[in-house]
Amino acid sequence: MKPIASKTAEETLALGEAMGRLISQGMSIALKGDLGAGKTTFVKGLAKGLGVSEEYYITSPTFTLINEYPASPFTLYHLDLYRLSSSDELEYIGFDDIIDDNHVIVVEWPEILKDISFEFDIELHFQFDEQYNRRISIFASGQPGINLLSKLFL
Repeated sequence: MKPIASKTAEETLALGEAMGRLISQGMSIALKGDLGAGKTTFVKGLAKGLGVSEEYYITSPTFTLINEYPASPFTLYHLDLYRLSSSDELEYIGFDDIIDDNHVIVVEWPEILKDISFEFDIELHFQFDEQYNRRISIFASGQPGINLLSKLFL
């Protein structure tokens, strides 16, 4: 897929919000990219689109590893796995407990989940171009992800 250009944080928020509004079932989303590339900004928009109350301050769970935000009918789980050194540590943070059809799971630094063959419905890759604009490439895996992206890019 051709990357989406995002020149501002507001455009990245809008992409997340649009995607959040289209989610109609539990879903897993991988976010890949360098520090400061817009992953948490995207999650803020996604949370808004899912209906997470504005009373919640959406932050990267760098030190908590998992942030939980209620949204009807889903719960949004935002994970940052950068600090984990092996997939064995997933058990200690309760990863198996959050895998559910009523949850939207968004994972920053998802590479460690390859060790347990965890499948994502959607992957977003965040990069900077030569003018420091964000370039966001989105990939779908499986029918739920394909359905969502087809609605997003109508």
